[in-house]
Amino acid sequence: MMYRQKFDTFIRQYGDVGYIVNKSGFGDRVFDASGAVFIKALSRTTRQLDEIVDTIASSFIGAPKNMLRQDAIDFYKMLEEDGFIVSGETEEDIERKDSRFSYTAFKQKAIKKDFLPVILRTERTSQEFLDEHFKGAHHLTSLQIELTSRCNERCIHCYIPHENKICDIESSLFYDTLDQCREMGVLDLKLSGGEPMLHKNFIDFLGKAKECDLSVTVLSNLTLLNSDIIAEMKANRLASIQVSLYSMKKEIHEYITQLPGSFEKTKNAILELIKNDIMLQISCPVMKQNKESYVDVLAWAEKHNVPIETDYIMMARSDKTTDNLENRLSLDETDALLRDIISHDTNYQMNLLKNDIMDLEKKDTGNDMLCSVCITSLCMVANGNVYPCAGWQDYVCGNLRETPLREIWENSPKVKYLRGLRKKDFPQCLKCKDKAFCAMCMVRNANENPEGDPLKINEHFCKVAALNRNIVLNWKEKILAKK
Repeated sequence: MMYRQKFDTFIRQYGDVGYIVNKSGFGDRVFDASGAVFIKALSRTTRQLDEIVDTIASSFIGAPKNMLRQDAIDFYKMLEEDGFIVSGETEEDIERKDSRFSYTAFKQKAIKKDFLPVILRTERTSQEFLDEHFKGAHHLTSLQIELTSRCNERCIHCYIPHENKICDIESSLFYDTLDQCREMGVLDLKLSGGEPMLHKNFIDFLGKAKECDLSVTVLSNLTLLNSDIIAEMKANRLASIQVSLYSMKKEIHEYITQLPGSFEKTKNAILELIKNDIMLQISCPVMKQNKESYVDVLAWAEKHNVPIETDYIMMARSDKTTDNLENRLSLDETDALLRDIISHDTNYQMNLLKNDIMDLEKKDTGNDMLCSVCITSLCMVANGNVYPCAGWQDYVCGNLRETPLREIWENSPKVKYLRGLRKKDFPQCLKCKDKAFCAMCMVRNANENPEGDPLKINEHFCKVAALNRNIVLNWKEKILAKK
């Protein structure tokens, strides 16, 4: 019998635990030190069972090989049933069973970001398990790299000042950074811009990411997609392509992007990626210009079986200018949007009805982490500067042209500061009755504050949380009263 990890499966070892994830199946597992030995013995190259057992035996000195062989058979049977690996008697069997993502076998799901009370998201992720296991010995698992700050669109809500969109990453810096990612066990790589396809070496960069065995997400408007890029994407281990589509009305989409012709280019590129079974996620931020037509994008995405995420969150630019917020929904418009969502989204309704919001609220503690920045993730822009996340571009944690990635991750004072913050550092939030309906965000605080203070609470989102709470509780009270 022969075994191989699936094309879309990734294996990492973090300390003494093993981690395996299948990106197209959206499943992952964490294993103890013994299980880590068994998954580490797997490969992207097909291996015979006896060869695998010999590898495993080197970590279990004195253990009978016949026992290890049976343990391996049982363990790998479980992994195959869960969609992580494939087995077979021949290489042809392996290839036939190594199915990849296909839209014909995928059921899309729309995501209304931040509509659901955050405290209802109670399932512990594998990453949360790892954080707890290592008790502060944080592992960088996700890095976003801006390939170029240049962009062919000038979106009216963008948090990056348009005058800053002038720089391409040096190829040598990109390749060196990916080598450092490989050494540190980074799993997820996001390639962004600006518009990343504007970089002349975009295709080569994708190839290097595959060579480093990284799971890649590309953030792009897709207006520059061509057949060569599609061919490289199909050969790569892409987790997803994320693209914004603002309306199914050309004039609204192009008013937002400020790029004539962008609607047809983006829409047709999405259809081309679907035809080629390349994983997509559409983003449709809701703002004043598309608040009446965003639902058409949801329906179009559902028709084509593509996941879509929509939200009403908008933050100021990273240079503290706030002109872009003129496009943000007012409180009255947000109120109307939330009422529309709760009236028509049956999945949202079911989640609200099956959970006791008030009881779950009491379980919130001040020791919880705020978000993943500097806990599992960082962002680097084209000039080498490292930030906590893409929107926080006045908070420089280091520069990769001067300092190694590991050094920044482990020793940057700014990284350490953010990593040490907890919910109790925001006492106003901890005691707030609306906290279950608010995903407090430090970069939203910083960008909208003249001093750039991440601890200064953004009152707009407090008001939105209060709206959300009142709408949800009043709706739930009426529904329960009818029963």
